[in-house]
Amino acid sequence: MTQEKSFFGHPIGLSTLFASEMWERFSYYGMRALLVYFLTDTLIGGGFNMAELDAFTIYGIFTALVYVTPIMGGILADKVLGQRKTIYIGGITMAMGQFLLSFSAMPNTGSLETRQFLFFSGLGILILGNGFFKPNISTMVGELYDNTDPKKDGGFTIFYMGINLGAFLSPLIAGKLGEQVAWQYGFMAAGVGMLIGTTWFLIRSHTLGKIGMPPKVKHESVRLIAKDWANIMMYVVGIVVFILGGMSVWNSLSASFTTWLIRIVSVAGIFYLAYNIFSGTHGKTEWSRVGVILVLAVFNIFFWAGFEQAGTTFSIFARDTTDRMIGNFEIPATWFQSVNAIFIVIFAPLFSLLWVKLSKFKLNPNTPMKFVWGMLLLSFGFVIMAIANRVSQAGGEITKVSPLWLVMVFMMHTFGELCLSPIGLSMVTKLSPVKLVSTMMGVWMGSFAAGNFVASQMKAISIWLEGALGQEVPVFWFIASETAVAALILLTLTPWLKRMMKGIT
Repeated sequence: MTQEKSFFGHPIGLSTLFASEMWERFSYYGMRALLVYFLTDTLIGGGFNMAELDAFTIYGIFTALVYVTPIMGGILADKVLGQRKTIYIGGITMAMGQFLLSFSAMPNTGSLETRQFLFFSGLGILILGNGFFKPNISTMVGELYDNTDPKKDGGFTIFYMGINLGAFLSPLIAGKLGEQVAWQYGFMAAGVGMLIGTTWFLIRSHTLGKIGMPPKVKHESVRLIAKDWANIMMYVVGIVVFILGGMSVWNSLSASFTTWLIRIVSVAGIFYLAYNIFSGTHGKTEWSRVGVILVLAVFNIFFWAGFEQAGTTFSIFARDTTDRMIGNFEIPATWFQSVNAIFIVIFAPLFSLLWVKLSKFKLNPNTPMKFVWGMLLLSFGFVIMAIANRVSQAGGEITKVSPLWLVMVFMMHTFGELCLSPIGLSMVTKLSPVKLVSTMMGVWMGSFAAGNFVASQMKAISIWLEGALGQEVPVFWFIASETAVAALILLTLTPWLKRMMKGIT
């Protein structure tokens, strides 16, 4: 896109997408920081009094499904709605979901069953809303640049700063309100953040030019018309009615039936996705590049299965094993989930400059190699975490350790994330067939989904291995080991993947 103005040397439209995504991530990470703590809190404290492993599973299912539904949102954007309409649908819907979570946390809402109905309905609405929003705003970032533009990776890194600026602020505000005032205020703050992000996208949409408009729209059109807005509200109302009605029906079904229903829907979804990829991919070059996306998606699962311990085992470690007192002030446990985000904000510009500088000297690692470095750094972070856990148990009893242990772990994981996550988003927009960019972004988000669910089960897996092997399997050493092995396997595949990318790095 040709732009008269720029945003740190990038198209001005990046500023619109940067701020919109920042507020959406404020909303998401605010509620995510509270989720496990809220579920495990006592009934008197306003929570649901769940066991840790049960709360981890709900956390894992939720964080997995918010990455599955983008497949649907990507397909709808590519074929029917365009990116802009899907973003508005997602933004409005997610705000409504957050407010339902807030109502579920209010003690005067009703019985425990009523509160749980509102809670799970809110999660369902959030999941579907995210599916409309998430893949399409990332796709629009890619459309600001040509595939050969060396600024593209840097643009995604700046966009990633917006994600993490929101992720930094939300635990400080929504986390503190929920953890130390009342749970409902934390969820309400997350809902307000989502409304701000959607409003900003509306006000600043003119900076995006023609990108993201519905398919077959008149070429000169740069704004949505009244008919488009009526269509948007129809989708929003449909999602809310579908979830509320679906929850009522779901609760009346037997467990065996719902299990089979989930399996059938999952298989049907995979076949439909495969059909879209097969019908939209043509020629050896396109198939070769799509193959790279699919292979790296598998390794992406290993990365996020470790990284997302931030919301499960790390949360419990921060709450129970970390010394959080500074004088008379107790650091809220949710604040530790801001550490990764602030490191991203600090180091993302440096990594963005690093890739550009290395490119000038022809030393910039290719995409698969950057993935290798990301996974090795993640593994090293878990080695540090395993040592911290051992220090806390050195005297035979659990003693609280310095918060600097968690800070060091998050720093290593941040470096790994910067080598992998923004690069992966950029890679998908470069390698995808033109008509399948949003669909392939949905596939990429699907690998995040698998990683998030596996992350929630890592503690249970380590317990199962202990029973099978008859000896202790510390969860942090286990994750460090399997991530390092996966990184070494990817290292051996890197030359082959580089050839498959057909000139794109």
